[in-house]
Amino acid sequence: MKIKKFAVLLAAFSMAVSITACGPKKAAEQVQTPADTGTSTEQKTTTTAEVKPEDGAKLVIWESKDERSFTDEIAKQFTAKYNVPVKIEEVAPTDQVTKLTQDGPSGLAADVVIFPHDNLGRAASANLLLPNDLFAEETTKNNTESSIKGVTYDGTLYGYPRAAETYALYYNKSLVKEAPKSFDDVLAFGKTFTDKAKKKYALMWETGNMYFNYPFIATTGGYIYGKDGTDKNDIGINNAGAVEGLKVYQSLKEILPVKSGDITPDIKRSLFNAGDVAMDINGPWELAAYKTALGDKLGVAPIPSIGGKPAISFSGIKAWYVNAYTKYPNAAKLFAEFASSKDAQLLLNEKVGSVPTNNEALESDQIKNNPFVSAFAEQTKNSQPMPSIPEMGNVWSPVNAALPEIWDNGKDPKATLDKAAQQIKDLNNGAKK
Repeated sequence: MKIKKFAVLLAAFSMAVSITACGPKKAAEQVQTPADTGTSTEQKTTTTAEVKPEDGAKLVIWESKDERSFTDEIAKQFTAKYNVPVKIEEVAPTDQVTKLTQDGPSGLAADVVIFPHDNLGRAASANLLLPNDLFAEETTKNNTESSIKGVTYDGTLYGYPRAAETYALYYNKSLVKEAPKSFDDVLAFGKTFTDKAKKKYALMWETGNMYFNYPFIATTGGYIYGKDGTDKNDIGINNAGAVEGLKVYQSLKEILPVKSGDITPDIKRSLFNAGDVAMDINGPWELAAYKTALGDKLGVAPIPSIGGKPAISFSGIKAWYVNAYTKYPNAAKLFAEFASSKDAQLLLNEKVGSVPTNNEALESDQIKNNPFVSAFAEQTKNSQPMPSIPEMGNVWSPVNAALPEIWDNGKDPKATLDKAAQQIKDLNNGAKK
């Protein structure tokens, strides 16, 4: 799923819909939890053997069309094990929180949903989800730290991570013998390769899109919001570290003398496939097409270092979540846990080429022996989940307006970022209830 294409839509969603508390509470009370024992869920390990589906349980699952092949298979396995029928409905993950807001209270929504974690704040703050309580310890232990952070909101674990998505460096091996280790290396190569008259460029990426340019903000010490993306009052896009990284970003204009508005996914894809762009920073959604176009000439590597430090990219965590209005919370939680296990994540990788979040799956031969997936997996280790608080929607427009000013017009990064930070602050204050 192309998170980058949908992230900017977050600002457009209204939080005006009010959700009554009675529905989620009623569903939560049906869950068999260890609360009666006097032991908190954080202190008790729950296994699938201790949780039983409700009598007569049946589930509806929302899934994307692109990953339906995986869910069809995992649903069959779940039904065979627990004797719970599963119906799958195709809903784009980026649309699911909006649809859940509308259909959850009326009982028309799926029992288990999936969406990118940057939508979590909207869903959790509207009381649309049940926490991942029964399997919290197991989920936390089995998955990467960044994925757990991504599916946690306001100190509560909600999600069951199943895949991580970030971007990496694609390169044409016939043009670049070895993947560059640093952006200094990229710059040196670019001075020998880039020829604007012939429309040949050493490196091309979406220079006006914050999603792809986060490494230039974060690697040297910048950030979006403080406290792991949870403090909307601590804005770090204009601190000294961010300014340092964006000076590196600005220096690359020498080897990519193209305005940000003239770099589109289609243009970049065409030039890379034709061998006129040697390197491209992009996500796993381009892998299949690039493999078809370049074959054995295609390479994938982590993003080059910035300021001597491993590049920190944005990551999106895809995870299952349980609808707070489900009639069958136990069965729904069992499905979410079952469909996010090590084996499930390896099946998902086999079907669609996803990058697991499960630690054991990441260490498996299936992942390590795939040079493309392993490169994305390596980059995820140096990634940060996008903040999931609702105020993340206020960040995209100001920063996406600032980047072209720095790139196209050579504006001072500090002054430009100060302006963007103030715009974000104003939007956040205006959004106060």
